[in-house]
Amino acid sequence: MTVAAPFAQLAKRIEAGEHKALSGGISLVENRAEGFERLLEHVAHLSGKARRIGVTGPPGAGKSTLVKVLTEGWLDQGLRVGVLAVDPSSPYTRGALLGDRIRLGDLAMRDGLFVRSMASRGSAGGLSNAASDAADLLDAHGCDRIVIETLGVGQQEIDIASSADTVVVVLVPESGDGIQAMKAGLMEAADVFVVNKADRPGADKLEKELAVMLSIRARLTGSLPGGAPTSTSTAGGVAGGEDPANRWATPVVRTSALNGDGVEDLDAALTDHRAWLVSTGTLDSVREERRAHRTREALRRQALRAADRIWEDSPGVFRGETPHAAARRLWQQVARTAQCNP
Repeated sequence: MTVAAPFAQLAKRIEAGEHKALSGGISLVENRAEGFERLLEHVAHLSGKARRIGVTGPPGAGKSTLVKVLTEGWLDQGLRVGVLAVDPSSPYTRGALLGDRIRLGDLAMRDGLFVRSMASRGSAGGLSNAASDAADLLDAHGCDRIVIETLGVGQQEIDIASSADTVVVVLVPESGDGIQAMKAGLMEAADVFVVNKADRPGADKLEKELAVMLSIRARLTGSLPGGAPTSTSTAGGVAGGEDPANRWATPVVRTSALNGDGVEDLDAALTDHRAWLVSTGTLDSVREERRAHRTREALRRQALRAADRIWEDSPGVFRGETPHAAARRLWQQVARTAQCNP
């Protein structure tokens, strides 16, 4: 049996719909266990069918409740859904603090749903570096919708754009006073804004503030016919190119997740964004950009591994040698090693 054989078998089990195999595969990529790259290579041809939706926003915005209601609707339609909930974790323990199924309650027991909490590992952006890989496995598993819900830590959530086709930023009326303080990156990442808990006082004010922000952005980037605001978000790719008529108009959707109000409107907005991505060719551009980003990260990881191996075998920095000179000498060893072991 070749080295790759176990990973090929695991990939087949994931494709066949085995939850246990999928769970094991996600553990491999989450922990960056030896050989996880081979597993991803075996499922690469199965990825790209699912709609990937990122959900982010400040703590207390009701993201989990919103995801639960959306998921229930998709399951009722007969769709298969995967939910990746990126939670806080201690660097000294494995897994996430919140259980895989506690978040969604009884819904988590329904057929067609796979829920997984992932540890952030302290990664910048609040999104696990393994989230994209885990999403690939969910895609290969046959999920029609993949939701990546990230930590509610504000600005760092911009990393979600590299893992989702559509990014939803969830805010609540209490967020109103903090909109101006939020980094532009997070706001620019939004393909859809949600004013959740819209039955609370201040919802109208928040909606108006978002409209003003989008209007300002529209004047800077161009606008749709009729003056509709446009988006040039990272997740939305090039926003349809230079022609303003092809740009995506970022909607603001009011919801009350606990009551289910507005959730159908949100689902419709997600469908509209997907249609726009496909019709303008932006989806291919977004995924190509994401593939390039992940390739760069994989290259960095391999280079770091090689450097660590050289360092462990190195006699150290010789007296009289500056750190920069020593690093240059050691890096030359890394390069020679790479040439001998392509």
